[in-house]
Amino acid sequence: MCINKVTFLLLWTLFLCASSEHIKGQFSTQEFFKFLVKFGFQKTDIHFQKETYGYIFGNITSNQHFKYPITFAVLDRRHFIHYYKNRDIIDKETACQVMFQNLNSSAYHPKCNTCGQDLFRRIPCPEGKLCVDEDTPWNVIKSNQFTYVIQNTGQPRFWYISMVSCYLDEVTCSWHHYTGAPSADNKTLTHIPQDIQYDFWLVNGSPNISLYNTLVYQFSFDRQNTLELYLLFWLCYIILLPVQIYAVRTQRHPVTKLFTCSLLLEFIALCFNVLHTAKFAIDGIGFEGLAVAGDIIDIMSRTLFMLLLLLLAKGWAVTRLELTYKPLVFGVWLAYGIVNILLYVWNTTEVDIIEEIDEYQTWPGWLVLTLRVAIMVWFILELRNTMIYEHNITKLNFLLHFGASSLVWFVYLPIIALIALQISPLWRFKFLLGITYSADCLAYCVMAHLLWPTRSEQYLLLTSSDFTANVEELDEFDESPHVVHSDTIALTTAESINADDEDVIFTRPPLKNGATYSNHLG
Repeated sequence: MCINKVTFLLLWTLFLCASSEHIKGQFSTQEFFKFLVKFGFQKTDIHFQKETYGYIFGNITSNQHFKYPITFAVLDRRHFIHYYKNRDIIDKETACQVMFQNLNSSAYHPKCNTCGQDLFRRIPCPEGKLCVDEDTPWNVIKSNQFTYVIQNTGQPRFWYISMVSCYLDEVTCSWHHYTGAPSADNKTLTHIPQDIQYDFWLVNGSPNISLYNTLVYQFSFDRQNTLELYLLFWLCYIILLPVQIYAVRTQRHPVTKLFTCSLLLEFIALCFNVLHTAKFAIDGIGFEGLAVAGDIIDIMSRTLFMLLLLLLAKGWAVTRLELTYKPLVFGVWLAYGIVNILLYVWNTTEVDIIEEIDEYQTWPGWLVLTLRVAIMVWFILELRNTMIYEHNITKLNFLLHFGASSLVWFVYLPIIALIALQISPLWRFKFLLGITYSADCLAYCVMAHLLWPTRSEQYLLLTSSDFTANVEELDEFDESPHVVHSDTIALTTAESINADDEDVIFTRPPLKNGATYSNHLG
């Protein structure tokens, strides 16, 4: 029960933390600061500027009256780091001044800085009207209150969107903390928190162009073209899975059943991710629940595949029917699966948004990689022991090919995790996703080849029930009269000094009543 409750809480946390590029929600001045989204905008093509600009547009309103407008900020990384790190200053009046200290000379304001960049909007916007900072109405996307146009001339960049309960005094050009509306009696210093509702989009490409590329339009730059990757591998698995189902129906063996279960889980996970990403390409939201479920099932599939590799390395169903050290094997398998799920949760909920790191650059990530390498070493030792005690050439060939392909699958993840350290965060997710899915798909194809019924029947042992039935048949055969028993007379070196010259050596059963043979062999 406790494990089920913990699992439910973790998954629920993931659902709450999931975000999309169509952002809707509510902000209260009591929160002081709220980070909304991190989005990668593509590089602007100078020949097709309008088509390759990034756009942020939407509506930010409130049904309450604000004495002073608070701030909606759209910042690149250079401006965002100092601003974000000072949000936790206890004295919020001081926090507002320090957070915007480096932005006063960079951000545009009609009175305080007319030469700055368009980084802020004063919110909430008037009901049914444009935001007060929109001085070029023709630039605002239709049916929206504000629009940002993002131009990245050098390279793609991440931009960070947030709201903060700070306002700029237009007389002194200094920042102050907005605490909310004064209390109704005006006799106390308490303030009533006020709420703002927001609904906006972030896209790559102009929303005014009907023929935009759906594979990149709704997606942050670091996630663009992932739908193509998912569809490519989905097509591979939709061919491989029916073939493997045919194989498992032809040869009902525990090994092929376990492999088919792992392959089926991987296909289900990929279906969930395809559905989520396809819908996301349409509406910018997708099915966040399916995405989380797909990632969890994908982890389960890979851990189940690792269990199969360990079992075969120990010679289960190849050289022996009984599995040794069961608690250890299943304990390690369970631990690896739990640590992988914890890494996924940690990466989703605990990694700070300003940290440009992937999941394998956190301490749970290093733990997963260390555990994977340790399991790989164990796998090699078990496979070595199995091959030492195996003398069947066919089985040795199988173990040799199986070991080589499995080692490639074990070792690829630590290697690409190290390579990813040198790759820009804008490309890192797609790199890891492509290599991971490619390696897994190749491993499944190789395993399906090795376990194909016409081939695997040469080295896979029968199931335990079939083995028992065959043992009973052998016992009946052993009791039949023509079988030579252990009391058969055997030749010794002394009795047949010339036995090496004979092509065939015959044995005779003992005679009754102690009689002996009078003639010699030959």
